Amino acid sequence: MTKNKESSAGTYWRWLTNVWTVLIFLTVIDDFLTGGVHANVIGPVCAIYVAALAIFSAEKEFERWQFYNVGRHPGEIYVIAWTVLIVGVLVMTVVTGSAYTLSPEIISTYIAVLAILAVTKKSKMAFREKCRDEDKK
Repeated sequence: MTKNKESSAGTYWRWLTNVWTVLIFLTVIDDFLTGGVHANVIGPVCAIYVAALAIFSAEKEFERWQFYNVGRHPGEIYVIAWTVLIVGVLVMTVVTGSAYTLSPEIISTYIAVLAILAVTKKSKMAFREKCRDEDKK
């Protein structure tokens, strides 16, 4: 693939991931506000979101290792947003005295987001180390 096609694919997956991020956040908030009335959509939305995020992250790493220009779209943003969402729902549950419980799919998705960030951070560090070693030669 040419550099432009890679950039186009990366843009597509970033856009798709961002759309699914908004959709899953709205779904989680709706799940909390309605007391789990639409709990049947949580699993599928979480699965699609994790798949899109994993593909987007893999695409970024592939482009990095192929020396394509990978723009700055730090994964920490996703982790921070997820942490705010999870903590916010937990705090609101306590404050309102709600009997709401986060579904296992939501917790699993949060764990997957953390894991994807950890893997991509490690890959980024390995890439930088490889580049430093090659520069020394």
